Amino acid sequence: MPTISWWIAFNAMVLALLALDLGVFNRKAHAVSVREALGWSAVWVTLAVAFGLWIGASMGRQAMLEFYAGYVVEQALSVDNLFVFILIFGYFRIAPELQHRVLFWGILGALFMRGAMIGAGAVLIAQFHWIIYLFGAFLVFTGAKMAFGGESEIEPEANPVIRLVRRVFPITTHFHGQRFFVREAVDGRAVRLVATPLFVVLALVETTDVVFAVDSIPAIFGVTRNPFLVYTSNVFAILGLRSLYFVLAGFIGTFHLLKYGLALVLVFVGAKMLVSEVWPIGIGTSLAIVGSLLLGSVLLSLVVAPPVTTAEVPVTAGNSGAEDDRAH
Repeated sequence: MPTISWWIAFNAMVLALLALDLGVFNRKAHAVSVREALGWSAVWVTLAVAFGLWIGASMGRQAMLEFYAGYVVEQALSVDNLFVFILIFGYFRIAPELQHRVLFWGILGALFMRGAMIGAGAVLIAQFHWIIYLFGAFLVFTGAKMAFGGESEIEPEANPVIRLVRRVFPITTHFHGQRFFVREAVDGRAVRLVATPLFVVLALVETTDVVFAVDSIPAIFGVTRNPFLVYTSNVFAILGLRSLYFVLAGFIGTFHLLKYGLALVLVFVGAKMLVSEVWPIGIGTSLAIVGSLLLGSVLLSLVVAPPVTTAEVPVTAGNSGAEDDRAH
């Protein structure tokens, strides 16, 4: 069983990787190309695979398979989250070179929030076993809603966190490069701290991640009940989100049937939780089914033509950060 030293060592490793990422490899703001994003995606996947092998050597083959299953489920469900990020950046016209910084700090915040949510979920399941059935029913419902529901609209003004930010901080109408806060005069009064639009976007990204975590965290508890495996698989999936975002931004619209594959994954995991006591499904079988559903939806997307739409979703519209900085 994982000891407290394992938790400390793992979190120290994650913080070191993030510091290396932002402090060395991505110190300067730049637009991330699809080729660069693919390279970084390969790096994060390789690290996850290596960690899974270490889990297998330390905890056994069953634990390794549970880690991989949790990683695949979380990484897959994160795809829907990333499409929302694309819409958010397009709505606020965030320049490509600024998107990396927002995603970095968004992911850092997500690590802390996911950790708290996973801890709460583990305690609830340990104290109230019946809640696993509630999680299962919720996932089945969410999967059906994802498959048959319409596309959601981005409405920042309706987000309670955005309204809270506006109440706490005055917000400047101009971007200031990579900065989330600046000091400037407000309405002719003394200079004080104000938030930039980039911070508003960060707040929206963070709250969006929390909403999606409500689906993904119960799904991972559907493939493993070990809190350490739930947490580590979740973290590795989150670490690869940033590079995966830039890959998807380059291929948006290509995998138009992927959401149905994700919906089926949620339904399957939810059903697995509901029948776990009378008809347990092995982790190897679960991993094979999840992988088949995702691969099938991707392949079908390449074969079946997407529906004709009257408008394209802007991925990186506008020239927000750079031009505003030159103007000021």
